[in-house]
Amino acid sequence: MHILIVFDKPIPVVKYGGIQRVVWWLGKELVRQGHKVTYLVGEGSYSDFAEVLILDPGKNLNDQIPPGVDVVHLYIPPKEPLDKPYLIHMESNTKEEFHDINTVFVSKKHAELHGAECFVYNGLDPEDYGQPSFKKRERHLHFLGKAAWRVKNIKGAIKIAQKSKHHLHVLGGDRLNLHMGFRLTLDPRIHFYGMTGGDEKNKVLDQSSGLVFPIIWNEPFGLAITESMYFGCPVFATPYGSLPEIVDENTGFLSADSNELVKAIKEIHSYSHKKIYERTMDCFSVAVMVKEFLKLYEKRLNGEELNPKRPTYPVNDAKFLPFH
Repeated sequence: MHILIVFDKPIPVVKYGGIQRVVWWLGKELVRQGHKVTYLVGEGSYSDFAEVLILDPGKNLNDQIPPGVDVVHLYIPPKEPLDKPYLIHMESNTKEEFHDINTVFVSKKHAELHGAECFVYNGLDPEDYGQPSFKKRERHLHFLGKAAWRVKNIKGAIKIAQKSKHHLHVLGGDRLNLHMGFRLTLDPRIHFYGMTGGDEKNKVLDQSSGLVFPIIWNEPFGLAITESMYFGCPVFATPYGSLPEIVDENTGFLSADSNELVKAIKEIHSYSHKKIYERTMDCFSVAVMVKEFLKLYEKRLNGEELNPKRPTYPVNDAKFLPFH
């Protein structure tokens, strides 16, 4: 099968860039499984396993689809009807009022909030992370995400770490944050790495005892969760969005009450790092993701639509969810 992947930003990504990494992993795994992939992506992109074409946003997309393509996998909504079977991979909580009926969401909750049914969990590529050592530091937790976004609730993560008397390593934020007014974290037990990635990020995750992730919105999926679980880290988080689908009783604890999360962290030694890693590989690897997308490609080639009705923007989705 020949799949065209359309994305409006450059790939691969150097540091964090969650969606860009999913785009890269998807194409790479499709090629591993014997399919042909062409990228139609942002300027500056390159790939050693697939042909790369540069997307021209001003041109009709149909005119940019190369000959022989079977299915178009989009990360941006098309401006015009497409001549080829296609699907749209929706990674975010978009503010668009309507979605295409062939939209694929990234978790069951993400789909339900948009009145849809079709979803595929994001899968990570273990080649980017290496083999976990499971050598944990009992006093070292981590936070992973864009700390400047209020919905990621870095303040809550710091509060939980301080109450549980743990050091917290913050990947995705700085000690001085001017995005939410003036916030300067002076506590020396809170360590900041900025927008890091690659080997530095992997080392922190491999040595961490657990992820603190008290988000206050409906997280569509959250690669930070499965990346942390890949390294055997239990997850201590709020029960919003995709979290209850990803984190079960063997892989972490969910609550919107900071005291309950602190209490759970005291039992952090009871989790099996190896079992957490195994759940990640069984449910949230790129191989599993591609297996599901291949089923959807076949449906589209057979003329089937992916949702029973056109998805809509979630009108009852609160901007900030409770945390105390």
